[in-house]
Amino acid sequence: MKLTAPIKLCVFVVAGLLLTTQSYAISQSNMAKKAATTSKYRTIHHKAFKVGEKLTYRLHYGFIDAGEAVMEVKNTNKKVKGRSLLHVVGTGRTLGSFNWIFKVNDRYESYIDSEGVFPWMFIRRVDEGGFKINQDYIFKQNENKVKTQDKEEFAVTDGIQDMLSSFYYARTLDFNNAKIGQEYAMDMFIDDEIFPFKIKYMGTEEIKTRKGKFDCIKLRPLMMKGRVWETEESMTIWVTNDNNKIPILMKTKIAVGSVKATLTDWEGTVSEIERK
Repeated sequence: MKLTAPIKLCVFVVAGLLLTTQSYAISQSNMAKKAATTSKYRTIHHKAFKVGEKLTYRLHYGFIDAGEAVMEVKNTNKKVKGRSLLHVVGTGRTLGSFNWIFKVNDRYESYIDSEGVFPWMFIRRVDEGGFKINQDYIFKQNENKVKTQDKEEFAVTDGIQDMLSSFYYARTLDFNNAKIGQEYAMDMFIDDEIFPFKIKYMGTEEIKTRKGKFDCIKLRPLMMKGRVWETEESMTIWVTNDNNKIPILMKTKIAVGSVKATLTDWEGTVSEIERK
């Protein structure tokens, strides 16, 4: 694996809900349910995030500071089907000398339903070493369809997520009565395909970073074994054990080393993050 691969993975670790999209091939034709028009949408009552929240992560490849990722929740006047939206934005970029090796400047935007925490619009602008991806998805949640920038339509599952909205939806999951090993599933639409994603609950643990000690929930996203990950449980995430459920620390082992993302700054959270 070339050095550029783990650098690219560093930036994706946060902005893409800890995923590298090139590593998966799940056929949407096998996963999608039949499209069905609906006027009823789910409601998720949560206190996980709100307008004004901004999370900043430093991304490390081994002992080297490789990049930075920022996640923001913004207000918007846009509405779909008369429903209010939140505008969430995730950006990722390489830092310092890594820009000379493989410069990354990525931006993801999602307009998510403020009540149902599912996307209506997704915008992806990727520039990685001169390789560019421009994606615009329209999520027709009432029809179980996604329309791409090429005017293609794909049948999808109920409450389908995109790469960015899934980060926020995962924070609304309730782990209060979870048992160790219990799995939580969601579907995401990535690169014109459905990706079934699972998170495994691993209990609670105290984590120490440069920002202090935090009481955390320990989670394991189940990754696909192959070129990047040796096992499906190669990644671990620690999120605050409170209503915010903000990722504090993320670690993953890859074929040529390790990647880590650490929360370095935060503002506008629903409630204050407690430190010991």
